[in-house]
Amino acid sequence: MPSFFFAFLAALLIGQGARDQLLVARMARETGRGILLAGWSAAILSATGMAWAGAVIAQILPTSGRHMLVAFALLAAAAELAWPNREKAMSEPTYSTFAGFLVLLSRQLGDASRFVIFALAAATALPGLSAVGGALGGGAALTFGWVLGERLAEDVPLRCIRLGLAAITFIAGIVIALTARGIVN
Repeated sequence: MPSFFFAFLAALLIGQGARDQLLVARMARETGRGILLAGWSAAILSATGMAWAGAVIAQILPTSGRHMLVAFALLAAAAELAWPNREKAMSEPTYSTFAGFLVLLSRQLGDASRFVIFALAAATALPGLSAVGGALGGGAALTFGWVLGERLAEDVPLRCIRLGLAAITFIAGIVIALTARGIVN
């Protein structure tokens, strides 16, 4: 059950200000519930894929290698969180829900939330619970963006939140890496 809970919280918190959440927020008015449905579908697929990948790769590694895999995934998540989002609001001519789904899925497969889901599935060997928790947390983050719409980027200090989460994730990754190497007990 901790896999589910941690994946849910991680995806929900780390998803704040993510590129996929901002896209859903920008398209909410024009597409209505269509973009939200596309976002939830992408969140389910991406969380399932990353949890499965984390579990499969972790099975072939020794224990210390599994811990280093988790550390690297957390460090990758920290880097993605710290990376500035300089994306401009795009001019969308069609507001296609299917195109939105494809863009959301491609963004989610390399975002910080999915790296953390990958790490949790690798660490706990419970990919099902990590996938369900991550999908629900990711979908909830997208729903939050959809509800706020254009106000999300204006009313919420997203950059500060993402930098704080990046620091926490970075520290966790470093501690796990040092523990795996036997430097810290």
